[in-house]
Amino acid sequence: MSTTTLPLPLLKQRQVEEYFGVSDWTVNGWVRRGCPVEYLPNGHRRFDLGDVREWVADQSEAGREQRRRQSEHALAQRSA
Repeated sequence: MSTTTLPLPLLKQRQVEEYFGVSDWTVNGWVRRGCPVEYLPNGHRRFDLGDVREWVADQSEAGREQRRRQSEHALAQRSA
């Protein structure tokens, strides 16, 4: 028996909030910072969960890298 993989439907913002356990403020901030979003003709936003998960993961990696650089800079300042 084979199954056909159908594309997942786009999620409403509330569903994204629930999935990630974050507030509407957080998702709105993500969108301002470049989180992928689809706009419907009526102006409502929808999110592809896979795209959002990938974006969040990329942001986490970038944040870790930024914190690492800040720590190295702070250590260098103390040593100088």
